[in-house]
Amino acid sequence: MTFSFKRMNAIFLKDWKELYKNSYIIFTLAIPLLFAALIGRMGTDDSSSLVSMPITLALVVAGVFVQAAMIAEEKEKSTLRGLLLSPASTAEIFVGKSLLTALMTIFVIIGCIYFSDFHVTNLPLFSLLIAINLVFYISMGTMLGLLSRTVMETTIIGMPVMFIFGMASMFVSMIKSEMILKLISYLPSELFASAWVALSQGKGIGDIMSDVLILLVWAVVSLVLTFVIYGKRRFDK
Repeated sequence: MTFSFKRMNAIFLKDWKELYKNSYIIFTLAIPLLFAALIGRMGTDDSSSLVSMPITLALVVAGVFVQAAMIAEEKEKSTLRGLLLSPASTAEIFVGKSLLTALMTIFVIIGCIYFSDFHVTNLPLFSLLIAINLVFYISMGTMLGLLSRTVMETTIIGMPVMFIFGMASMFVSMIKSEMILKLISYLPSELFASAWVALSQGKGIGDIMSDVLILLVWAVVSLVLTFVIYGKRRFDK
């Protein structure tokens, strides 16, 4: 089956129309912007890893929670099963369901950069980092949505995701175990923060290559897991 942009666009437009009716999603998207404005008022230096936190929060809140909420809402309305069993291919469904989330996440990230008065020193490499992170976080959101039964349940099971993949750096000073600290350093949020600091110091692709490669591994693994869970949910009775 060839990829149909018409079917993908139909899925995207359906989600776009339903977005206006969902106050939960609109309110959720404002959280990273408020945090970015707070960081901006603090006057944090761009070379600090703290400046990446609003962007990481935007990826978690918009990429994970919004994506999960939209999918779980369809499950509540009993419309998701019809979509999964429709003639639309897996790629069409994934792209169609993820496109709106990706656009909203990018919009929120741009807002975070504006409100916090950050300076992006290397736009191409920064865009590459954001693109890889989008794949990972939206895949996580898709998994949470498929595993949850209701929108409220996505919030409950999504909290560990927020703490682990979005706010782990806030707890580093409280952790004494070297092994745990080492594991935290491989989390996508920490890799992104490390790459951000390197770019803000004028370093290039060679200096962040290891961060990029590990982020790619996270993105690929999350995609594979999403396809596996999708396959099980597609044929569950």
